[in-house]
Amino acid sequence: MASTASGANKTKKENLIFISDAHEKFYYEKLKEVRYRDAYHKALCYCLGNSDDTRRNVYRIYDLKTGYVKTECLHEGWQTSSSVKVVRMAFDLYCNGTPSVFDYEDAEEQVDECRWYSAETIVCAFRISEKAGGTYNGRRKKSGYSG
Repeated sequence: MASTASGANKTKKENLIFISDAHEKFYYEKLKEVRYRDAYHKALCYCLGNSDDTRRNVYRIYDLKTGYVKTECLHEGWQTSSSVKVVRMAFDLYCNGTPSVFDYEDAEEQVDECRWYSAETIVCAFRISEKAGGTYNGRRKKSGYSG
């Protein structure tokens, strides 16, 4: 019986851009180790492959056999400001949420942790220069924002 889904019998080639040979190697090696090869696992492997630190510590970040993220890794000494952002982005894409929020009991701490997952915090990994007058794309810098 023929499939009614358009393109069901075709294999799609992924058009991925890797930042290095090590990133590409990591991506394909880890995809072989994860439980599923769905979009969530692909996003996780791709993100964690972006950084030398996350590649080196992948087993401290994620259990490839069980599929559980290890949120405690966000507080480990090997983390840099950049690697923490890579890990949070990977967690967000994989879990479709903010799993480390549940590491905190206090509601205010949970809200603060949730803020670290915002696109602005993850993607804008630079400080706004005082010389620029504290503006970013024509908007005033929000008070209290330290990014």
